[in-house]
Amino acid sequence: MLVSVSILSSVYKAKEIVEKINKTTADFIHLDIMDGKFVENKTFTFNEIKKLVNFSNKKLDVHLMVKNPLKYIEDYALLNTEYITFHYESVNNHIDIINKIQEYGLKVGISIKPKTDVSEIENILKYLDLVLIMGVEPGKSGQEFKESTLDKIEKLKQVIVENGYKTIISVDGGINDEVFKMVKEKGADMIVSASYLHEGDMEEKIKEFKV
Repeated sequence: MLVSVSILSSVYKAKEIVEKINKTTADFIHLDIMDGKFVENKTFTFNEIKKLVNFSNKKLDVHLMVKNPLKYIEDYALLNTEYITFHYESVNNHIDIINKIQEYGLKVGISIKPKTDVSEIENILKYLDLVLIMGVEPGKSGQEFKESTLDKIEKLKQVIVENGYKTIISVDGGINDEVFKMVKEKGADMIVSASYLHEGDMEEKIKEFKV
């Protein structure tokens, strides 16, 4: 299981979290980029992010919760980024955005909100490296995981396997030790966690996720 640690926190400073992540075996730093339009909250500017991650050796997993993803791609492509994920619900020109991300040699992800059915993205799955299934409404850390997410993971995994796609499934929102077991069983390949990993011994918890 791949582990991506979000720096979104209502308790700790982002710099403290990045420093903690650097000392662990986490696979990625997960960046939630919000514009205050697609979701109510607004997060860091690009310059703030650049300062936060310029001393980190971890690859970045960038989650764009924005109305206009095209505006953000070039900036984040210049960092140590592996994935750029944008929201299916935010745009109509999905293929244009997928192509733009791929032009920079990056892996492409699409994220879907809790109310979006996986059938809506089936026709573009073959172009995607990752699907990020939200287990909560995007925009706030610390929400409770929606159990309907489990059916979505299972359904999506079935489509991916049946078609031989390379796409991996990532799950974000409300991830703790109990939720982790459930999403793993349903076929998730990566988890994104914030609150649960920030508290206590981050490395011990990451090791449990990686078993």
